[in-house]
Amino acid sequence: MPLHGTALPDFPWDSLTGAKERAGAHPGGIVDLSVGTPVDPTPAVARHALVAAADAPGYPQTAGTPELRTAIVDWFARRRGVTALEPAGVLPTIGSKEAVALLPALLELGPGDVVLHPQRAYPTYDVGARLAGATPRPVDPADPDSWPDDKRVRLVWLNSPGNPDGHVLGVEQLAAVVTWARRQGAVVVSDECYAELGWAEPWASDGVPSLLDPRVCGEDPSGLLVLYSLSKQSNLAGYRAALVAGDPALVGPMREVRRHAGMILPAPVQAAMAAALGDDDHVAEQKARYRARRLALLEAVATAGLEQDPASVAGLYLWLRSGSASSWEIVDRLAERGILVAPGSFYGPAGEGYVRMALTATDERVQEAVTRLVDGGSLR
Repeated sequence: MPLHGTALPDFPWDSLTGAKERAGAHPGGIVDLSVGTPVDPTPAVARHALVAAADAPGYPQTAGTPELRTAIVDWFARRRGVTALEPAGVLPTIGSKEAVALLPALLELGPGDVVLHPQRAYPTYDVGARLAGATPRPVDPADPDSWPDDKRVRLVWLNSPGNPDGHVLGVEQLAAVVTWARRQGAVVVSDECYAELGWAEPWASDGVPSLLDPRVCGEDPSGLLVLYSLSKQSNLAGYRAALVAGDPALVGPMREVRRHAGMILPAPVQAAMAAALGDDDHVAEQKARYRARRLALLEAVATAGLEQDPASVAGLYLWLRSGSASSWEIVDRLAERGILVAPGSFYGPAGEGYVRMALTATDERVQEAVTRLVDGGSLR
């Protein structure tokens, strides 16, 4: 249905139906590495907190309980090095995808406004701009000097580590974006939901930098927001536990709109979220699982003639190509082996020639994929 005269694109995953059927016909069954859906157990610390808060007859707080807001602020300070965040600058959201989709509208963007997003990107950045009636425009996130000198730009999306490509923006690159956006009068929103999954140095040891890092913004969050989700770090995708944090002058109006619209995270989920944010042990355990799967798949795809993008150093996916093969050619070749992946073209024209392979499958299914990749010979 057209919105503001702009039709939404087709839902990309629908086009994978044929490849999924072919992969499912494999004698050993499908190994689905296409969608980054967590499969490992929800940590006990979150489940116990959820049960303890299950007697919740009253309406929850849109702004989040004081305990949750404090947990968010403490987590940013402890895990991300963010020192200038305050409780008035945080807000729980019902997963991060709804925040991505609705944020341009919540920021009162509309026809005539321009939204910049990474040239290889999660499709919802584009869709959210269209829902508000604004114009999406892909750009190279690492090179703001190449961005349009256009006062219509009201919002800049970043995604570091990037989905699908696993690229990371360093402190200097993030600071350059902040400088550019403040000169333009644009808001910068950084989607950082894969931040705990750095694989190469310095990100593995020092952590992936946040847009709110004082080295980036000088402890001034004005015009800046960060989105974060516990789906990946804590296997809470089913809880829809996420948040937005940053400039209180931006968070406050968003909170008021959500109050009027009844967009509230359930009270038991708020309790589970606060508990999960306060526990680092389960995050380290989950990262170790993903590290082992990643290493096993990296070795196997190399044997099968697939090349990992050397700049793909973080996140939940491998970003792979095979010589001059198109994205869909690689998808089809892998489907013949019962392995389903996502074509890079889902993420914009700059993703053509690549596929995205998720680390989110059980150890048993990942090992099955490894066996098929190694035993099947080269895909070229």
